[in-house]
Amino acid sequence: MTDWLLEPLQFAFFQRALVAAVLAGVTCALVGSYVVLKGLAFIGDAIAHAAFPGVVAAFVVGAPYVIGGGLAAFFSAIAIGWVSRRGRLRVDTAIGVVFVGAFALGILMFSRIEGFVGELFGFLLGNVLAISAETLVSLLLLGGLVIAIVLLLWKELLYATFDPLGAAAAGLPVSKLDYLFLGLIAVTIVVSLQAVGIILVVAMLVTPAATAQLLTVRFSRLVPGATAIGAATAVGGLYLSYWLDAPSGATIVLLQTAVFLAVLLLNPRTGLFARRNASDAASA
Repeated sequence: MTDWLLEPLQFAFFQRALVAAVLAGVTCALVGSYVVLKGLAFIGDAIAHAAFPGVVAAFVVGAPYVIGGGLAAFFSAIAIGWVSRRGRLRVDTAIGVVFVGAFALGILMFSRIEGFVGELFGFLLGNVLAISAETLVSLLLLGGLVIAIVLLLWKELLYATFDPLGAAAAGLPVSKLDYLFLGLIAVTIVVSLQAVGIILVVAMLVTPAATAQLLTVRFSRLVPGATAIGAATAVGGLYLSYWLDAPSGATIVLLQTAVFLAVLLLNPRTGLFARRNASDAASA
């Protein structure tokens, strides 16, 4: 058992991947708790796909992927908020417009590159085991910034999420908080891209928070529960990917999904036993 845990740690690439995976798991779960409460589960998927043209542009000019993808994700997130408010459209409608347009631009840019570009495929599917020390430092700074802002403004963000009209009446800048929240999602996506890739990042953003929501109705417990699940499944999935020689992003997301299904079926409030107990009580 000890060898199973310690052997991968002798490799520097696994140590970097472990730090990056835990950072992505914690950051995604923290921001994802608000995403789930707002009912914006697919905004992470939209912003992740919208970051693709920035990643391609960074590849073409030889710039860091974090900068290219981060700028594209950030401006796409702000564009979603602007289109929704300016056009008085539902947020999901604005997400569809911006997401499809940005991703189509990324595909067009990708098609103009000659030769095989395996590095870009890594961002579609995720490969946290290939993360460099320089990239890890950048992600630590970005992830730390997101965590610090959420912890500093968690009450204001929560109030604006649950009761935007009441928050506005209380003097909170709800519109600015919404734009800030979209920006936080964008940065969180950038932190997670190399861990799980563009295709799977929405699962890491939503699944730990959804799992914690099955266990508690109190937000003060949901957040630490989600972050614990996010971090634990990131570590477990990374170890599984190492020993099974499987894609890291897929194993992390599959483990998170398995934990969600186990909690859904076994927890006292929504599980199989809860239904049986309710049926017994009704028949009595």
